[in-house]
Amino acid sequence: MRGGKFIGGVAALALLASPASAETLREALARAYATNPQLTQARANQRAADETVPIARSQGLPQIVTQGQVIENVLTPASRGFAQAPRVGNAQLNVSQSLYAGGSVRNGVRAADARVDAGRANLRSTEANVFTLVVAAYNDVIRDEAIVRLNQQNVRVLEVNLQASQDRFQVGDLTRTDVAQSEARLASAQAQLRNAEASLIRSRENYVATTGSPAGTLDAPPALPNLPADPNGAVGVAVSNNPALIAARRSSDAAGFDVRVARANRLPSVSAVAGGSYTSFLGSAQSVDGIVLQQDGGQAQAGLQFNLPLFQSGRPSAQIRRAQALEGAAIEQVTQVERSVVSDARSAFAAWQSALRVIESSEVQVQANRLSLEGVRAENSVGTRTILDILNAEQELLNSQVQLVSARRDAYVAGFALLAAMGRAEARDLGLDGGALYDPIANYERVRNRIWDWSDDPAPVPVAPSTVNTPAQTPVVTRELDPALQRTPNPYTPTQGIDAPNRQGGAPRATQGVDTPRINPEG
Repeated sequence: MRGGKFIGGVAALALLASPASAETLREALARAYATNPQLTQARANQRAADETVPIARSQGLPQIVTQGQVIENVLTPASRGFAQAPRVGNAQLNVSQSLYAGGSVRNGVRAADARVDAGRANLRSTEANVFTLVVAAYNDVIRDEAIVRLNQQNVRVLEVNLQASQDRFQVGDLTRTDVAQSEARLASAQAQLRNAEASLIRSRENYVATTGSPAGTLDAPPALPNLPADPNGAVGVAVSNNPALIAARRSSDAAGFDVRVARANRLPSVSAVAGGSYTSFLGSAQSVDGIVLQQDGGQAQAGLQFNLPLFQSGRPSAQIRRAQALEGAAIEQVTQVERSVVSDARSAFAAWQSALRVIESSEVQVQANRLSLEGVRAENSVGTRTILDILNAEQELLNSQVQLVSARRDAYVAGFALLAAMGRAEARDLGLDGGALYDPIANYERVRNRIWDWSDDPAPVPVAPSTVNTPAQTPVVTRELDPALQRTPNPYTPTQGIDAPNRQGGAPRATQGVDTPRINPEG
């Protein structure tokens, strides 16, 4: 299957999956499934692996060879008065059929089939890896857009704070140090914003590289299904269903068949052979007294050919030992992959659970920092807190908000990585079945029994589109920030003139109770 049909089906699915105003994760996955070059390359490699089966089968099928020649004898010396004809034409046809080859053909086909199965599992693994990259890129864009928005609103808040500080400085309520601190913090916030914008551009460009198209307005990703309740459950599913482990096991089986193929090199082989030839002197044969001395004619023969190796200077034993060593390596590879799968499943589960806990803590931290900022501003208005305290509270709130959106991204990506480790992150698991999915078995069945020498496929053409002409990504954000993270620039209310607390001779007012100035919280 060359891939044209499933591309059209998945593209149609992508167009119908959601409104045109926003792009969903399902659409991004569908587009990557159809056009990601890692996937299209892996499919082409799998089609190449499919061809090893008819190649192996051909060793046990009839072989027909024909030969022909025309020779012009330029110098024809005579012998006992008889000269060779100046021209000779010869045609031969030979047919052979292997009857017994020590099991090399049968085991060669089995090895090829096992490697085809391993290739299909590797194709599944590639599919899951690509989808994991898409999910990460999708969530990276959402995270970095939120971080840019958070830094933008932080800059706006600090701009208002700086203006208020300058106003209070003009009336003598603050010192030049307070204004300088506000200026420095604003400059730092502007630098953070530039870094956040650069990260957003990088994430958007990575999204283009992964999915083939720029990111529009991205919808929030849906909840992940079928996540395990504990790491043991994740490991149990992964050990039985992880495609990389399945591929390693089938490669080990293929290596076992290779040992049998090597052993056949020192066993006898029997073939049925038949052939015929025809020789013509092309009208140049000599004749004496009307009698042609050299006659055109043909011959044919048929029989059995027996081959028994007696001594090959140790070559068969070396081939067997080599195949056995490779089988041993393949067996150890199974253990290595199994260990990695177990580790990946447990690590992904731990990362997912950790990110969920970070989300819970960050949400509490954001709420606490909001109240802290409100209190610091209120206390500053009565002279018990400095401008630096306000600036620090602003920064702590921003840090907790950034940590929250980052934790949300980390939790989703870790959860999807957990599904991938369990072998549940492929197109058939993600609902991408609205179109015709790529079926590697279809190509295998198409080519397995082909025996015609002139049945080439059409010349390959690119499937994955180039991204050279896609526009360079920008840090412009149109997505609205989560209302729970929004802040309103509403700094402390400046107190002017002789009424300012630090210009009065008495002690500052209490910071609690009815005397505490009530201000609107930010956010």
